[in-house]
Amino acid sequence: MKKISVYVPENAVIEAISPPYRLFKTANELLIASGKKPFFEVEYVALNKTVVANDGEYYIKIDKKIDIVTSTDLIVLPAIYGKIEDALDANKKAIPWIQKMYMEGSEVASLCIGAFILAETGLVDNKKCSLHWLYYNEFKERYPQVEIVNGGVITDEGKIYSSGGANSLWNLLLYLLEKYTDRETAIMAAKFFAIDIDRVNQGAFTIFTGQKEHTDKEILKMQTYIEGHYQEKISIESLAGKTNMSRRSFERRFKQATDNSTLEYLQRVRIEAAKRSFESSPKNVTEVMYDVGYTDTKAFRDVFKKITGLTPIEYRNKYNKMVKV
Repeated sequence: MKKISVYVPENAVIEAISPPYRLFKTANELLIASGKKPFFEVEYVALNKTVVANDGEYYIKIDKKIDIVTSTDLIVLPAIYGKIEDALDANKKAIPWIQKMYMEGSEVASLCIGAFILAETGLVDNKKCSLHWLYYNEFKERYPQVEIVNGGVITDEGKIYSSGGANSLWNLLLYLLEKYTDRETAIMAAKFFAIDIDRVNQGAFTIFTGQKEHTDKEILKMQTYIEGHYQEKISIESLAGKTNMSRRSFERRFKQATDNSTLEYLQRVRIEAAKRSFESSPKNVTEVMYDVGYTDTKAFRDVFKKITGLTPIEYRNKYNKMVKV
């Protein structure tokens, strides 16, 4: 029997609290239906007996306060709600408990931006972690010692797990279910909840807005220039020349300011434009490729798939309502 403790954080997101509880409860029902014994004991735990979620829209009744939970097999850390700073402050008393449980053998899994609570424990220092792509910069600034898995849906660091944004949490939960039981049970649960069990990348959902929360005015100018001229042939030498810097100095400052190389930034801008075109226009892949500044089909396909996890055709077929499949 595996004991699953879903920690319901103060400043909770209701959409991230019920899935782990429901999945493992449903897994028990599926196991019973297939002639097997139930395998999971599932409980809500928290700092207080009642937790308010989503700015007071919901109240969650808690099974146990964490101060009486002395052992568990898995602690699930759902996403937090509102300002990160406020949510972390509201949950700081849970950090020593999570650390203690981990040291005594518990596994820990964070869902979406529950990764912030996980990172507060120090358990992912010098390890890899997934979270919602929208929070990469804030997370990186707060926890520079943690390696973000860019586009990751699931990250497994032994006894520590994390998931990417929003519905990626289901992929991690199914992954854990398969690990604790078997592939057959995980597939049955995936079918029951209508979840794509093997999705491995959240890149298709990422909206690139450019890393502009820095103070290097010359680099900001060049970011704006790239975003306005990405269809054109742009060389790093020409950008460096516009700032009266050497190529080496320009690339160093660009990377320091944006956390992307100049080429990576140009690629992200071009692919974001291509995604928007695939979503809203009837243009084919070749037309979009030329529109965003590429002339080599293989290069465009490789960069597009690297960033989004899908080929241009797959992305267009998936997200363009005008495409008949």
